[in-house]
Amino acid sequence: MTTISQQAGTSSAYPNLLRPLDLGFTTLSNRVLMGSMHTGLEEERHGFAKLAAFYEERAKGGVGLIVTGGISPNFRGRVAPFGGELSRWWQVKKHRQVTQAVHKYPTKICLQLLHTGRYAYHPFNVSASAIKAPINPFKPKAMSERQILHTIKDFAHSARLAQKAGYDGVEVMGSEGYLLNQFSCARTNYRTDMWGGGIENRMRLAIEVVKAIRAKVGEKFIIIFRLSMLDLVEGGNTWEEVLIMAKAIEQAGATIINTGIGWHEARVPTISTSVPRAAFTWITERMMGEVNVPLVATNRINMPAVAEQVLASGQADMVSMARPFLADAEFVNKAAENRADEINTCIGCNQACLDHVFKQQRATCLVNPRACYETELNFDKAQDSKHIAVVGAGMAGLAFSVYAAQRGHKISLFEAGDDIGGQFNMAKKIPGKEEFYETIRYFHKQLELLDIKLHLQSPQTAQTLTQQGFDEIVVATGIKPRTPPIDGIDRDIVLSYIDVLKNGAKVGRKVAIIGAGGIGFDVAEFLAEQQSLTTQPEQWLAEWGIDKQYQQGGALVPNHRHNKTPREIYLMQRKTSKVGAGLGKTTGWIHRSTLKNHGVHMLPGVEYHSITDTGMNFSVNGKQRFEQFDNIIICAGQEPQRDLYQQLLDLQLQPHLIGGADVAAELDAKRAIRQGAELAAKI
Repeated sequence: MTTISQQAGTSSAYPNLLRPLDLGFTTLSNRVLMGSMHTGLEEERHGFAKLAAFYEERAKGGVGLIVTGGISPNFRGRVAPFGGELSRWWQVKKHRQVTQAVHKYPTKICLQLLHTGRYAYHPFNVSASAIKAPINPFKPKAMSERQILHTIKDFAHSARLAQKAGYDGVEVMGSEGYLLNQFSCARTNYRTDMWGGGIENRMRLAIEVVKAIRAKVGEKFIIIFRLSMLDLVEGGNTWEEVLIMAKAIEQAGATIINTGIGWHEARVPTISTSVPRAAFTWITERMMGEVNVPLVATNRINMPAVAEQVLASGQADMVSMARPFLADAEFVNKAAENRADEINTCIGCNQACLDHVFKQQRATCLVNPRACYETELNFDKAQDSKHIAVVGAGMAGLAFSVYAAQRGHKISLFEAGDDIGGQFNMAKKIPGKEEFYETIRYFHKQLELLDIKLHLQSPQTAQTLTQQGFDEIVVATGIKPRTPPIDGIDRDIVLSYIDVLKNGAKVGRKVAIIGAGGIGFDVAEFLAEQQSLTTQPEQWLAEWGIDKQYQQGGALVPNHRHNKTPREIYLMQRKTSKVGAGLGKTTGWIHRSTLKNHGVHMLPGVEYHSITDTGMNFSVNGKQRFEQFDNIIICAGQEPQRDLYQQLLDLQLQPHLIGGADVAAELDAKRAIRQGAELAAKI
């Protein structure tokens, strides 16, 4: 079966993106690689049937080449004790479900071979040397010569099994600080034998793995090597060493070289929403012309115009996008049909993908709750079309409205404010969260396409709703800020986060923020950052100490100093735990580092006694103090806004309650969108 994008050739607005790539023995239908993502389905009971449905939708959506989540070639390389492994003949059958589903379309699929080395979360992990990773409690054992040779054979054997399972190739994971990267880098390789020392010895394991795979699978099989071009850690490889390794990888038999950026332990963000789009394509461009195999640029490429520019400017031969295919399976087809404004854009939040995976939960997507639930969450045509009122056009109300309209229901969407988006309209103003504009743009387009009647500046009461004769009423009225009982809370120096983020209230030089949850951090970043660097990649790289000149290993600027904020900001919380401990598992450290770099004071264990006209009396861990402040900003949580819901109940009606109006904790957009979708699927 041929997809629209694969028919389109170069007729679209994105000719380079949709141009086929001839690999000699096979041709890719376009220049889009769906990057590797571990979903958690690999380990679930009957998970491969769900995984097949997940990949099939992306193949149907037009992607040229898919790389699966990482599968280990042996037991010690598994991500976790029950992690995915392909080392036995009987394991081939379940993988065939995936390849057969994908091959209904002209899409190629490669299995990623991933040996985690010292990142393996179990006590059987191994590495080049016995050096514990800072992000793992398990210290690895240094591999013996015999183990190294067996591991090379295991990679080749696993690749052969992948070939038997119907995969078009494999990707060998040689970056992000995993085993092959641990060998190739002096940071983690202290060996004095033939597998350590100079780069020729340190890269030997990676080279021998590629050679062994090529010998096992023959010439007509794709071998992608994920090469760490920027380690972004102290003791990382130099550019000269990266170049030597790239050329050796090509000679060993690789078909494609994919760009790897940063180790997992690096203290530089590489894929979060605050990273500028295409921030690292310059390193792939630097490699262009040094090798003769196609090169793939990666990281924070999330819209077709960005991908097209990367290819058109000669920075790479292909582009890798991973999470954008969680957000929208039809990404490529929409680009081919010049419908980019209909793409549900990845906002780089990590909340439902990486955060889930690192907590051993199934990955999905905040903006697309169907991702990895393709067999469980569907929106079939409703048997009886209903006229449904939805009150509140925040994330929950929007998600419900769109999915319910897709099922054939007639939707009237009422919003008291002057725009859709709810709390996203404040979040999008935070430096580093500009991608949130894309979600609002997506929903605006969906309302138009689905003919959803939007009524802005239209607050509703139980009476106005009942007079219109709706079949169902969905209440998504959101939240209201919680006001803590502090003496003097009504003084003029006190502002709410809504005053600051939505209403543009003027804020003084010395500020206290009461509440250090997600909103407190957002307000602190809003006040600390003088300008957003998300659209200024050069300044962003400089701020995070990344040296584009690559003057030393790891490409980090030595003794780098961050810019401090001219404001004096105190971020306070009652809890005695580390400030920001409850933030996202994979992004919390970025927010904490950002505030620390700007010189923000983060105080746990605070008791608030009273607010005066000039400051606040409080105590920290029992020690009382008074501090003068120009403003005190309240970010002390939220409460559900349920007045309308209660009015409807009082009239003996049965409204549905979703989003923050149901549960207000931390303005959870992920929960709100999923809850709206699940209600829409069954109403």
